Amino acid sequence: MTSTGRLPARAAPAAGPVAVAARGLGIRHPSRRAWALTGVDLAIEPGERVLLTGPSGAGKSTLLAALAGILDAEGTEVAGELTVGGRPPRAARDRLGLLAQDPDSQLVMTRAGDDVAFGLENAGLPPGLIWPRVDEALAAVGFPHGRERPTSALSGGEKQRLVLAGALARRPGLLLLDEPTAQLDPEGAALVREAVARSTAGREATVVVVDHDAAPWLPLVDRVVEVVAGGGVVEHGPGWRPVPRSAGLALPPAPDGPVLLTAARAGYTYRGAHRPALPPTDATVRGGRALAVTGRNGAGKSTLALLLAGLRRPTTGRVEAAAELAAGVRGDRREPGRWRAGELVSRIGTVFQHPEQQFLTGRLCDELALGPLRSGEGASAARATAGQLLERLGLTAYAEANPYTLSGGQQRRLSVATALATSPRVLVLDEPTFGQDAATWRELVALLAEQRARGCAVVAVTHDADLVSVLADDRLELG
Repeated sequence: MTSTGRLPARAAPAAGPVAVAARGLGIRHPSRRAWALTGVDLAIEPGERVLLTGPSGAGKSTLLAALAGILDAEGTEVAGELTVGGRPPRAARDRLGLLAQDPDSQLVMTRAGDDVAFGLENAGLPPGLIWPRVDEALAAVGFPHGRERPTSALSGGEKQRLVLAGALARRPGLLLLDEPTAQLDPEGAALVREAVARSTAGREATVVVVDHDAAPWLPLVDRVVEVVAGGGVVEHGPGWRPVPRSAGLALPPAPDGPVLLTAARAGYTYRGAHRPALPPTDATVRGGRALAVTGRNGAGKSTLALLLAGLRRPTTGRVEAAAELAAGVRGDRREPGRWRAGELVSRIGTVFQHPEQQFLTGRLCDELALGPLRSGEGASAARATAGQLLERLGLTAYAEANPYTLSGGQQRRLSVATALATSPRVLVLDEPTFGQDAATWRELVALLAEQRARGCAVVAVTHDADLVSVLADDRLELG
């Protein structure tokens, strides 16, 4: 398997599930003082299905990367022992299938069918068996397009299903799934879980899945193992159930405010595409209210977010800011898509679907100070804002760390913090609660509710039904 999670060219591996064993495992990433994992003792029998839970940043994704044999060897410190099928993980990569948090990092071909076939070709499967296996895998995960679909035209959730199809097509002995349903609509998430259940019903593969939304996986797994932030793991019994994330959450009320943004028949078609990514859509964004944008994968939710945030101009219709929001913009410009970067950053805060795409500096403290500095704050005030947000979102210990070394959940909290740092009147957030454990989820939701209470407009593109239930005042369902 290369860094994309694919198999190197070689003969087809032997079939059958493999065992996993860790003894005193510890891992420390390059340039980091703290250990990502310590004292992990874990035994997984061939054919078992295990769900890994634990706080965001506890090391779950690191453990999966170690099992997949794709940890960066240069500078990574490893203590203890870890074996897959009795061998070091790097020697067992021909037996592995991996779905990482970021599906883009695993897509290597321009067409969907070719991407699934890539791993089978590298594994040495006879050509006559490849395409039936590809079609079987695409159908198993509910992929909504044919083999010819360009991978560049897929939504985040569709990419996730495609990468899972590539992993399942190889019929691995160890299937590793890192937040496999986090970017999927409820129907798509159910399809993925059903696909995993069907493909492993005969116990032909050992399954290790990481997911903060644990409850839907419980009927499908044999046991739950919690990775503890302070080190080690704890196994939960068969009657274990996660505490609902929204339990005991009390949010401040917010009075209705003025209309700040309006989309009138706004749509978008990417260059060269045969159909619009977003059909003509109407939306109203008000201060003091939270608008949840929901819908199936590929319906155009992320594209609408980019239009409302002023990061793209619609190809049909208009997105227009109210005079109150546009006050101070040079000239008489009411379209956010025409504003300068400095004008946008102080008025509309944005969280991208993939948080790493918006990081611009090498340290968290600098990342959070950048927006305030660009909007005219002094250096001391910008540092104070950065410090407050780091503490609020549990990232103070990583102030000097590079944003790209964080876990997926930590990167998401950092991206939300950067959007909040300039105190904008409008927040446009794409999957703001992705990758969060119960505690960090509550902290993020409370923070967004506080912004709403001070008159900020919150737009959240989300598949998170709990977030919609506790925060949304209005809902726009696309598709």
